[in-house]
Amino acid sequence: LWPQYVKDRIHTTYMYFGGSVLASGAAAAAVFRSPAMMRVIAQGGWVAMGVSLAAMIGTSMLTSSIQYQEGFGPKQMAWLLHCGVIGAVLAPLSLVGGALVIRAAVYTAGVVGGLSAVAVCAPSDKFLNMAGPLGIGLGVVFVSSLGSMFLPPTTALGSGLYAMSLYGGLVLFSMYLLYDTQKLIRAAETAPRYEAYDYSGRAIRSYDPVN
Repeated sequence: LWPQYVKDRIHTTYMYFGGSVLASGAAAAAVFRSPAMMRVIAQGGWVAMGVSLAAMIGTSMLTSSIQYQEGFGPKQMAWLLHCGVIGAVLAPLSLVGGALVIRAAVYTAGVVGGLSAVAVCAPSDKFLNMAGPLGIGLGVVFVSSLGSMFLPPTTALGSGLYAMSLYGGLVLFSMYLLYDTQKLIRAAETAPRYEAYDYSGRAIRSYDPVN
């Protein structure tokens, strides 16, 4: 059994994670209601993709670089900014239809809940040893995603790359969820008890369900 302060750390981190999901959802809804913003964000091309990636990575690094303090301060403002960027990037998904998005969200919640329970109940920290293979898998999925952008899925190679990026990404980020959940628990157990604990930063690193 965990000491009470470890339980409190894990509970608060997941509260921040839930807040991240709500903030991202609110940002996505706000963007969806603005035709001008939707036109800007929904436009394709390398420039839009590069700007989106830069914004997500930049705000994540900004949040991680600020020291955590209790209450609402610069750290929490940067965290909300990052959640807002994530929500804005996800807003174009609403164009595929509300029912489909809701169904995907329900399925994702079920998978996330199940995998998180597996990671929490695992008798050892074996999922923490997957950092190397996960890094290699991420590289493979990234290259496959890039390749599928240039090769049509009607070709054998293009079809294979598309399947790798889709189903390989699903498996990869499911494994990342197991890894990050146990990493979160290990951090809660080993961080000094009376030092400030970075709840919002660790909640951001648990954002695998978005992927």
